[in-house]
Amino acid sequence: MPGKVVILSGSGLSAESGLPTFRDAAGLWRQYSWVELASPEGWRKHPELVLAFYNERRAKAWAAQPNAAHLALAALEKNFDVVVVTQNVDNLHERAGSTRVLHLHGELAYARGTGPKRRRQRIDAAPIEMGQTCPEGTQLRPDIVWFGEETRFLGEASEHVASADKVLVVGTSLSVYPAAGLVEYARADAEKVLNVLEMEHVPADYRFMPGPATRIVPPLVDGWLRSHPP
Repeated sequence: MPGKVVILSGSGLSAESGLPTFRDAAGLWRQYSWVELASPEGWRKHPELVLAFYNERRAKAWAAQPNAAHLALAALEKNFDVVVVTQNVDNLHERAGSTRVLHLHGELAYARGTGPKRRRQRIDAAPIEMGQTCPEGTQLRPDIVWFGEETRFLGEASEHVASADKVLVVGTSLSVYPAAGLVEYARADAEKVLNVLEMEHVPADYRFMPGPATRIVPPLVDGWLRSHPP
């Protein structure tokens, strides 16, 4: 049986494809607070503003291309059972070829209704407009987890981390909870690697490999593939 690899990815990985992090993207809109741009309260008060912000983020995400680290992570599926657990809302992992991706914070490629059923539909790069509704007739909004909303797939993600033979954390400084707590579920005997540009406190038992993901991840993955032939 192939070994299992779980990838925990964050915004630093997408930044290497030219996508700003949420806070950097919000910086372009700095006259507004995150409460106005990414919360249920902001949506209720200024839905047009929220749609404009996310329409811009979606267009930039669609224009971006998977980088060398995304492609290397997808290549792991040749020899391993791979699950990607990401805080990123773009679809660069999928476009690189990863087939099992859990999006903890939602996806820009989807919109959902604002009624009780939260009917979800794929929109890819298309903008969401005011007056655009889902099949049940409610206004569409970005299918993104906003501040104050519940992170998705945490139980499933923790089970994947707990059963992994290798855990690779890439592009996240582990400062956003509850997603950051997933590293604690890794088995004591699992190989654990953390790649980010810089880190003050590296979790216990994780090998710290500082530097850009596009430089660190491809050779790491190549070594894993050569040491674990299919």
